[in-house]
Amino acid sequence: MKIITLFSNLLWIVSVLLAWQVQAENERKLVVDALQTSKHVTQINGKKVKYTATTGTQPVWDKEGHPTASLFYTYYQRSDVENHAKRPLLISFNGGPGSASVWMHVAYTGPKVINVDDEGYPLQPYGVKINDYSILDKADIVFVNPVNTGYSRVLPNKEGKIPTKDQQKKMFFGVNADINYLAEWITTFVSRNNRWRSPKYLIGESYGTTRVSGLALALQQQQWMYINGVILVSPTDIGIKRDGPVKIANRLPYFAAAAWYHQALSSDLQQQELTELLAEVEKFTVNTYLPALAKGGFISTPQKMDIARKVSKYSGLSTEDILANNLDINNNFFWKTLLKDRKQTIGRLDSRYLGIDKKVAGSRPDYNAELTSWLHSFTPAINYYLREELNYKTDIKYNMFGDVHPWDRTNNKTGENLRLAMAQNPYLNVMIQSGYFDGATNYFDAKYTMWQLDPSSQMRDRLSFKGYHSGHMMYLRKEDLQQANEDIRDFINKTLPSENQAAKY
Repeated sequence: MKIITLFSNLLWIVSVLLAWQVQAENERKLVVDALQTSKHVTQINGKKVKYTATTGTQPVWDKEGHPTASLFYTYYQRSDVENHAKRPLLISFNGGPGSASVWMHVAYTGPKVINVDDEGYPLQPYGVKINDYSILDKADIVFVNPVNTGYSRVLPNKEGKIPTKDQQKKMFFGVNADINYLAEWITTFVSRNNRWRSPKYLIGESYGTTRVSGLALALQQQQWMYINGVILVSPTDIGIKRDGPVKIANRLPYFAAAAWYHQALSSDLQQQELTELLAEVEKFTVNTYLPALAKGGFISTPQKMDIARKVSKYSGLSTEDILANNLDINNNFFWKTLLKDRKQTIGRLDSRYLGIDKKVAGSRPDYNAELTSWLHSFTPAINYYLREELNYKTDIKYNMFGDVHPWDRTNNKTGENLRLAMAQNPYLNVMIQSGYFDGATNYFDAKYTMWQLDPSSQMRDRLSFKGYHSGHMMYLRKEDLQQANEDIRDFINKTLPSENQAAKY
């Protein structure tokens, strides 16, 4: 009987061990260092382009050479060219912080874009289609997903444990930690793919503009890698503060653009071309509105009334609303109130989008109309595209938005770092791209940032601004998708040094 009992116990132990083994083999673990390559053909601006697509993971290492995280990336390289040493490389980031590198990947510069209509609204069946305007004909592109976004993940430490939240914050989740580890990662990627001789460009969207502004200097000073251009798409403040009266006044041109789009202005303003109207509003903003706000509570009653009427005229809000807010209209109030008579709200990231709230009353919309619309298209499209067209298979969830908070925003000097990088590198140029209907990172803030980036004005010829008739992701609108990609092409062409052109002043 004892032998039978012992045998039964052994069978139980073996079955448990086998179960543990099966469970371990089926855990959703990231492959730390791997790649999957496929060959493709597309058409860009009417011409056939052959390319390879490489999806994979590449580690982030600590100073002792231990992998601390692994980043998922997608790398597109044109395959029908002879000399890759002269071919530009575009390194692409999205923002958040905490956003995957999905938006520009499958909606802007990559060879495939999501299935949306010509204005950017989602269509079913979800999926992707050929991007006729991709810049892959001009430059190779790598789309990078920072830690905890896409399939990128933190790895267990030497003791086999996932670092604590505080440890992760110091390693990855802050303005400067983010820049430092990504600079190291980029260097490894460039070395592995033999791209040291290639002209290099950084492009970032939203918080990604903070990231690439800081990377421009970090790559130069820490990695000795010099960049030819930085493209800021819908930029954040990049450490250049816009507080007080400046913050208030800078919203007005955007208000005017959104109101114009929704036919909420007077007939004389509606008859103007948008850019013509915005030039008028910008002039009023800088020369009249901003000085009036600077007077605060000591502005005279007649002047305050005059300013309120003007702001009302340009914003589409009532004079009473302007006065009730002491000339200071915040974004949430504007999004909620502009179309109140129509019982609709407007979007934050793209104010062309409309929402419906539970109540007409209130001080802010119930939800972001544009973001819910975009997630309709992007989430199924990127999961389908990576798995079925690029053949990257994993059970790990693709994080559209990853857990990276609380984010350490202290000591953000990225704007100054970008200026210094430009000063040290005569090859380095900067282009800003903004949508006029973006209420989150409005286009006039972007212009203001450009104006303040180099107070010496000695590098202003290396700074440029491009505006589009859409929102935060201006490329969702087909006409702007074409134009914005063409603007990148032109920017690269203009910033590639000619043969034997020395980097000197």
